[in-house]
Amino acid sequence: MNRLNRIVLGVFVLFGLPWLGLAVYPYLTFAELKPHTDPNTKEVAPPGVPGAARQGYRIYAANGCVYCHSQFIRDKGEGGDIDREWGKRRTVTRDYILDDEVFLGVSRFGPDLTNMGVRQKDAQWYYRYLYDARQFNPETVMPPYRYLFRDQPIAGQPSSNALKLEGNAAVRPGHEIVPTPEAEALVAYLLSLRRDYALPEAPEPRE
Repeated sequence: MNRLNRIVLGVFVLFGLPWLGLAVYPYLTFAELKPHTDPNTKEVAPPGVPGAARQGYRIYAANGCVYCHSQFIRDKGEGGDIDREWGKRRTVTRDYILDDEVFLGVSRFGPDLTNMGVRQKDAQWYYRYLYDARQFNPETVMPPYRYLFRDQPIAGQPSSNALKLEGNAAVRPGHEIVPTPEAEALVAYLLSLRRDYALPEAPEPRE
C-alpha cells in the first residue's frame, strides 16, 4: 500500500466511521419509527407540539432554558427521576420523533420539564414564576424574565391574565403586569410538555 492509499484510508477511518456511527446508523435504525396508535383508545402518541405552543418552542430555545432544564426521564434503575415524580416511565426515541429540535438539556440546575404540563396546569403559576421565580424559592438561580411582561395602566377592569403579585414583586397602584404574546406562547409550550401517554417499548416500571 503506497503512501497516498494509507492517507486516504486513515482519513476514512478518522472521519468516515464516526459519521457512519453517528449519522447513518441512527437514521437507518429510526427512520421508519412512527407515532403509536393505541389499539383500544385509538389515541396517537406522541401527539406533537400543538399550534399554540409552536412559537413558544422557539422562545424556549432562544432564552436558553435548555441550559438549566432537561427533558428526558431515566429508567427507575438508572436514576431518581421517577422517584422525584418527574414522570411515570422512561422516555424513549419515539417520544421525540415529532419535535423539530430535541431539548434533552445540558444540566439540571432546575427540575426536569418532560412532564411539566402534567405536574402544573395553571397558566398563572407559570407567569408568576417566569416574572420572578424567587417568589416561590428565594434560593433559586433562575433569573427573572420580566422582559416577557408589560407594565401598563389599568384601563377600566384589570386584565383577565394580569399577574397576581405579592410582597416585593407587587405592582404599583393603578398598574398591572400582563404577559406579552411571547410569554403566552412560552407558557403554552410549557403546558404542552407531557410524555404521560403509553408506549409499548416504555411500560411503567413495577413497584
